[in-house]
Amino acid sequence: MTVLLYTLGVLIFTVALVASVGLHELGHMIPAKKFGGKVTQYFIGFGPTVWSKQVGETEYGLKAIPLGGYVKIVGMLPPGAEQLAKVEVDAAGNEVLRVRKSDTGLFTQLISDARAAEWDTIRPEDSDRLFYKLAWWKQAIVMFGGPLVNIVIAFVIFTGVFATVGNAGDPTVETTIGEVHACVVPADEGNRVCTAEELENAPTPAFEAGIEVGDRVVSFNGTEITSWEQMQSLVRKNGSGTADVVVERDGELVPIQTSTTVTPRFLEADDEKPTEVGFLGVSPRSHATTGGVLYTIGQMGHMTVDVAKALVTLPQKVWGVAKAIVGIGERDPMGPVSVVGGGRLAGEVASHDEISTTDKAVSLLMLIAGFNFFIGMLNLVPLVPLDGGRIATALWQGIRSGWARLRKLPDPGYVDGARLLPLTYVVALSLIVMGVVLIIGDLVVPVHLES
Repeated sequence: MTVLLYTLGVLIFTVALVASVGLHELGHMIPAKKFGGKVTQYFIGFGPTVWSKQVGETEYGLKAIPLGGYVKIVGMLPPGAEQLAKVEVDAAGNEVLRVRKSDTGLFTQLISDARAAEWDTIRPEDSDRLFYKLAWWKQAIVMFGGPLVNIVIAFVIFTGVFATVGNAGDPTVETTIGEVHACVVPADEGNRVCTAEELENAPTPAFEAGIEVGDRVVSFNGTEITSWEQMQSLVRKNGSGTADVVVERDGELVPIQTSTTVTPRFLEADDEKPTEVGFLGVSPRSHATTGGVLYTIGQMGHMTVDVAKALVTLPQKVWGVAKAIVGIGERDPMGPVSVVGGGRLAGEVASHDEISTTDKAVSLLMLIAGFNFFIGMLNLVPLVPLDGGRIATALWQGIRSGWARLRKLPDPGYVDGARLLPLTYVVALSLIVMGVVLIIGDLVVPVHLES
């Protein structure tokens, strides 16, 4: 049963990602066709073709490796100043556009070859349908459509989960006691069970004073309590002083005289050393926060900041995975994973014995939403060959044209994105290398679901 559930989890995750890729590419294709562009291919996956069908001028198909997809839009690269485009007649008597190749310099040759390969498939009647001839704002919409689809998928899933089950990652903390700690456990030892000696010699003030689970804290040393953060601050500042606590228990106000003790605590999750502060020995009750569209938008705003930080540190994180692969370091359990790692986590969630069916469904949905959001944000990075690179090129073309219009100068025309091809190759190679490292890492030193 566990093997079947694990396989089901992997299958659900895989199908969801393949569907996301397909929808991403539709986000490019639909506006491209709407604006009159010519789309010759729509494929999901890479490598050998498994299946394809020609519908009108577009070939739709699936390839063997479902790790991405692409849409072929005619005329992405314009002919450059170093080249000439001219009409020739092929052996069958058909007119075709040919682009003369340049042979001066390595990078010039790379650009020239790419242009020539692009123009080998363009016919004279395609002249008015070339992508580079579209208005700059149409180019931007076409390229933005793909990442937008991924972000919308994430938004829909997040909204559904947050509005029903709630967001466990953003808990609402009450002023009601959720746990009374029996003894003072050292900060670096977590929430382990108290020993008999600790119960006798180091009970917490709250345990000794008779504070109970379910008590709602009304005041602390005369100060009305409106939030747990306020309560925590007052306790920490109290040091080893006395404490007059009023709680509401079964509808009645109960005054409790106790004290706080000083003990080292980690004040923030990323603190390296604990700080000595006042300690009472209670934890609050909390529950997942629920919210609708506006709440989801706010949460995705926070996620955007987190993803931006993750993208900046991605090369460093991947380097850490590489070191873990060869055994000279440990893999960060909160670090990046590939689609292989995502599939493994999905399988572990689905087959976990101690997770309810509802929580499994929610976890899988959140995993799928998280991957979609990351993919969408990654593609908006303004570097070619990512969609964000072409969006930036289109926006720059619009800025140049607008500035020229304000100065009553001739329109400078399109931005030659082909000149960015050397950068494209560098970025593409970097992404491929990082992807391969993550996949190997997910096979050799995988990240596992926390118990």
